[in-house]
Amino acid sequence: MTKDSDQLIVVDAANVVGSRPDGWWRDRSGAARRLLAKMSRLDEHLEQLAELIVVLEGAAKAAVADVSDPEFASLRVVRADGSGDDAIVDVVAAAVAEAGNRPVTVVTADRGLRDRVEAIGANTVGPRWLLDRIGS
Repeated sequence: MTKDSDQLIVVDAANVVGSRPDGWWRDRSGAARRLLAKMSRLDEHLEQLAELIVVLEGAAKAAVADVSDPEFASLRVVRADGSGDDAIVDVVAAAVAEAGNRPVTVVTADRGLRDRVEAIGANTVGPRWLLDRIGS
């Protein structure tokens, strides 16, 4: 998707993957890769165009060797250097500063992160919102 998309959706991958007890902890990078694969088709299930950003942290970063992986060309993957939450807040803050009227939605159930991104202008939804749309 492009910057001209109607909305921005930022996904806390660790939180979404961790919301389902399906054994993800045995293969964090594999679980993240499966999420990315399903998310690469998310635009088929949305009512309006969206730029999709997925933030990976820790062991899950191994899911993509290069953030420009052609398999996930419809997504922007951010490999957090430190805290995934801090990276998400940075992404949201930059998006709000760039285009203050563009809707930004963060997918997470993390209450602390929700409070932080809502304070700078983002909306939040829980992992179920995303999982329902990607067929998980």
